[in-house]
Amino acid sequence: MKALQPFNIDVPQTVLEDLALRLKQTRWTDEPENAGWNYGTNPQYLRELVAYWQQGFDWRKQEALLNSIPQFTAEVDGVQLHFAYIKGKNANSQPLLLTHEWPDSFFRFYKIIPLLTTGETTFDLIIPSIPGFGFSQKVAVSSARAASLFSQLMTDVLGYEQYLAAGDFSITTSLAQQFPEQVKAIHLTDTGYPNGTEDWSTMSPAEQEFGQFIQGWWFMEGAFNMIQSTKPQTLGYALNDSPVGLASWILEKFYAWSDTKGNIENSFTKDEILTNIMIYWVTETINTAIRRYLEDARAMFGQGGPQPVPKTMVPTAVSVFPADSNTPEEWAARRVNLQRFSKLPVGGRFAALEQPELYSKEIRTFGQLFS
Repeated sequence: MKALQPFNIDVPQTVLEDLALRLKQTRWTDEPENAGWNYGTNPQYLRELVAYWQQGFDWRKQEALLNSIPQFTAEVDGVQLHFAYIKGKNANSQPLLLTHEWPDSFFRFYKIIPLLTTGETTFDLIIPSIPGFGFSQKVAVSSARAASLFSQLMTDVLGYEQYLAAGDFSITTSLAQQFPEQVKAIHLTDTGYPNGTEDWSTMSPAEQEFGQFIQGWWFMEGAFNMIQSTKPQTLGYALNDSPVGLASWILEKFYAWSDTKGNIENSFTKDEILTNIMIYWVTETINTAIRRYLEDARAMFGQGGPQPVPKTMVPTAVSVFPADSNTPEEWAARRVNLQRFSKLPVGGRFAALEQPELYSKEIRTFGQLFS
């Protein structure tokens, strides 16, 4: 087994002082009257959040919260990986790899750690930062490459022969497809979206409705994906230089992809929003994080066009949260070896942070099903 090193977050004070100066000197743009969220980020809420960032937010308090979670680093195949590692209280705890997405971070899962490491069904939780995100090495990698690194983390570094995996669709399914002998089962909250290679004449009415929904969603919400999949470097300079620009880019997605019911603080506190943003800011990893989209696009289109997505044959449980994608069961069964399918009444893309009790219950049921 490879060595792992304890890790503690300790942001230099000079970084915080520089941030304070940049926030103070923000050059605000014009704002449409009564814009709300209709033009992107809500100007009124962004100003409110930035005022709190300057006057009320305590990074050192949030840093201490993050450092209360056991964290480590390890070099895996030439890449330095950062990960939280929390052992379950029971002797029969199952290892569970939890992978965040964009634009969040390993912080997504902090609320569910005590819920999944205590009680009758417990887990050893391994929560890495994707390479290029947060405290892992600042290098952009494809989902397939990230999955390979996580496989080596679980086996070569931590010594697990088999484990469960949940979280990010692309990395989790790639892990299952590349290493089915290791991955006992996976849990997902979506099963991906149509990419143009499908034969829609074979689809059920629910799947066709889903396809139409995704097509409409792509036109209304997909601009971030298009730029991050094609010209991420152009965007990266702005996001790495302006904390308000970074906050605006991330904040709008937290609002759009969550069950906010018109108020983002129905889903997240200001401290939670800013702690996630700060992880990108203090590590200067927003550019490598968004560049992952281009790495995946090149992997997908490298053969001259999109390729059919292979069905994931590892046993899979799917929990659909209403403010994320309205995935129909037929589509999930087409994409994965579906063993359990559930639709939840509330929650969105960041369910572990937004609805920790509900998400944890789904994970516990998943763990019991594949114990």
